[in-house]
Amino acid sequence: MTDVVSYRPDPADLAYTFGGREPVRRVRPGTILELYTEDCFGGRVRTVDDLPSRVCEFPYLNPVTGPFFVEGAEPGDTLAVHFVSITPARDWAVSSTFPHFGALTGTHTTATLHPPLDELVWRYDVDVSAGTVRYQARRGDFSVDLPLDPMHGTAGVAPGAFESRMTIVPDVHGGNMDTPELRAGVTAYFGVNVPGALFALGDGHCRQGDGEVCGTGVEAAMHTVVILDLVKGAGTPTPRLETDAALMSVGSARPLEDAYRMSQHDLVTWSAGLLGLDQLDAYQLISQAGQAPVGNVCDPNYTMLARVDKRYLGPALAYEGVHGRLRATAAGYLAAR
Repeated sequence: MTDVVSYRPDPADLAYTFGGREPVRRVRPGTILELYTEDCFGGRVRTVDDLPSRVCEFPYLNPVTGPFFVEGAEPGDTLAVHFVSITPARDWAVSSTFPHFGALTGTHTTATLHPPLDELVWRYDVDVSAGTVRYQARRGDFSVDLPLDPMHGTAGVAPGAFESRMTIVPDVHGGNMDTPELRAGVTAYFGVNVPGALFALGDGHCRQGDGEVCGTGVEAAMHTVVILDLVKGAGTPTPRLETDAALMSVGSARPLEDAYRMSQHDLVTWSAGLLGLDQLDAYQLISQAGQAPVGNVCDPNYTMLARVDKRYLGPALAYEGVHGRLRATAAGYLAAR
């Protein structure tokens, strides 16, 4: 029988690092987790007058729910995380600009003499039944409904070697990758670095454009259901994603071209192994059939993805077909609700 664990953290239980935290629960592989996650502001930004610089305190930003200790997970294994559903927990969400954060402003590493951007907050009306979020200009009368496309910006496991990383930093353990590809129906794969893997999740977005250009998505608290499973003895050098239609590799680094190279390198070598191809043959295939979705271009590391449709990979089966098995488990769970 499948274990189902419901967990809603109190504010004091939220984590702000991957690694360096005791687990909040121990679960068996195959467990379904019903989770509540807070938005990147910890729920403190509720109106357009709640400027993050006034109501939030660094480094208490981008909280995650967890971590969860997965029984039997050991370094060298892969944690498979299937996203069953992601549903906004409130009928509103927020976004913002920051004086020194985002892709189109001077930052501490790209110092300019130009004045910083204004700090503004946008509040979005969220209509789950209609499947929309409403954008309203702050300095004008324009508004438009955008499609609701819930995702999680931050997910991952503890790094190795006793390391603790802030949740805003994406790297090979996962973290703040901010890719719209991390939506319901996706299975994410993370290499296990410590016993128990220590999985955590947060930073829900009602939607986000590629790149998260201003530095924030449509930030929202979420009710999210995931299934955790293990692939024993399978290494995963950088996070990977699988959908019914595609395989994706994630690279996070600075500069952006190194994040691009990381993601492309992993997809080429992964495809070569799955198909039994010479590395240069796989390189040629991905060069002609691949895509490169952008994750974030604002965080301490940038994130790029490399994507290839499964129809170009023939009968190749990733991770012994775990995605298909978890999809079936998810369908049973949803049917029984």
